[in-house]
Amino acid sequence: MTDLDSSILLALLVAADEPVSGDRLAKELGVSRVAIWSRLERLRAAGFTFAASTRKGYRLKGVPRALHPALLDAHLRRLKVTARVDLLATVDSTNSEAERRLAVGQEAPFAVLAQAQTAGRGRLGRRWHSGKTGNLYLSLAFRPFIDPERLKPFTLWMGLALCAHLETAVGVKLGLKWPNDLLAADGRKVAGMLTEARLDADSVRELVFGVGLNITGAPKDFPAELRAIAGSLEVSAGVRLDPNRVAAETIAALFDAWEAFVEDRWRREFKTRWARYDTLTGQSVRIGLRGEPLAGVVDGIDDEGSLILRTGGRRRQVVASGEVTLRKP
Repeated sequence: MTDLDSSILLALLVAADEPVSGDRLAKELGVSRVAIWSRLERLRAAGFTFAASTRKGYRLKGVPRALHPALLDAHLRRLKVTARVDLLATVDSTNSEAERRLAVGQEAPFAVLAQAQTAGRGRLGRRWHSGKTGNLYLSLAFRPFIDPERLKPFTLWMGLALCAHLETAVGVKLGLKWPNDLLAADGRKVAGMLTEARLDADSVRELVFGVGLNITGAPKDFPAELRAIAGSLEVSAGVRLDPNRVAAETIAALFDAWEAFVEDRWRREFKTRWARYDTLTGQSVRIGLRGEPLAGVVDGIDDEGSLILRTGGRRRQVVASGEVTLRKP
């Protein structure tokens, strides 16, 4: 009966601060008033709170701190997201789950998110802390059948689109540390991205874009080894956030960013967004490559999103991938 729960919550979300009567809910949803009352009681037990008036009806007052399938679905319906979105309780990795679903032929695009991951991962096989909190562990899956060369700026574009969305939706300006980290103003890592693809000889057959986004949590909520470097949207915003709203709006924004990418509309805003959200230009860095590390000063990016590095005098080197660390003065 999650669909009924979602429909009730959607009606209350759309009404915002205006109360909605039990009679109206029952008529619009084609059920009895007793069924509405029963569903509201079940939602209360799950952590929702409602302001109720005998004469006026119900208003949504408070929501759970964790992702909730009915509330997430209500927000996605409000935003008119048409792609399939599945919320799982626990999974090894949302990227791995998306890859398994693509392998058995699930129609794409789709999204998979989880309340917790047991083997969440980032770039270079690093572990991503994925406790059962109100944070977002999300993967979007596509079958794009595009030239692999077109994929070069994809992760960077998605990161810039996410920065732009969160600045508008949450009021937090994050910075993008090339190629895949989103940082708060104090340098703490709030999000990381991981793109994985299966290629044919001349085409990207399957594509998975994963993002881990810390929505809630103070430094004390992270493992000891992460407390000095991990941040969250709530800490940066200084306000309490609804993880379900943030998750749904992020999913919608990322699907929009994907459409802009495949339709080749992304170039209009690529350099402008880079100029706004880049954290590295002018910084002295060291880039870990397969061979010897490369040191220099970042001089921006090229049209495909590769990093341009001044390595001495007027020498410039283009770096397509690598692990960036800041060099101490």
